[in-house]
Amino acid sequence: MTKLTIIANIKASPDKVDLVKAELEKLLPITLREKGCLQYDLHQDNEIPGHFVFYEKWESRELWQTHMNSPYLASYMEATEGAVEELTINEMRHIS
Repeated sequence: MTKLTIIANIKASPDKVDLVKAELEKLLPITLREKGCLQYDLHQDNEIPGHFVFYEKWESRELWQTHMNSPYLASYMEATEGAVEELTINEMRHIS
């Protein structure tokens, strides 16, 4: 099984930063209990408060896909619809 690193960049609309942050924070305890989740860290940019980054480590891409298809992630998407200007997800592998 190949481990997977995810870097997710989320850019909130300037007037929706607090909403997006609150919804992202709700994901933390649930995701950290998921099978295959090794690390799930949320960061907020010091200069651009609406820029959030998740740094994630998963046991496999398949287990990450289960996370991506979870009902609580769908709830997050619904709650933040129109509040996120940009979302970029990079699937990466650890080199050293």
